[in-house]
Amino acid sequence: MKTVRINYPVLGLAAVLGASTVTHLRNPGFFYAVVPPALCTDAGSRCGVMSRDEWVALSAIPEAAAAVGLLIPATRKVAATATAVMFGAFTAGHITALQRAFGLGGTPRARLIHSVRLPLQVPLILWAWRLRRA
Repeated sequence: MKTVRINYPVLGLAAVLGASTVTHLRNPGFFYAVVPPALCTDAGSRCGVMSRDEWVALSAIPEAAAAVGLLIPATRKVAATATAVMFGAFTAGHITALQRAFGLGGTPRARLIHSVRLPLQVPLILWAWRLRRA
């Protein structure tokens, strides 16, 4: 009989990604600040291609795919690499949100939230990258 080894780091990141996916759909406003206004049609940008709601909903798809991909051993290395890259790409939005939080319209609450969210990208990137070997 084969012993099943539970990979808790993989399960943990898959759970984080799954929870984030659900949050994208149930509470999209939580992610609005991370979507750069230059990309949004509802922020008055001439370069915008979608609304904030559409960007947030669309970004749930790669997070869900990453969660599933991590759980499948045959796709784990590719999924972990893609997840690390995705977290790296999301960092740009977190930087923009932090800049706006400390700008003229920023609030103490926004400053606190984005001051915590941005540095969290580093351990998330490292966690995903390390799962390439799991």
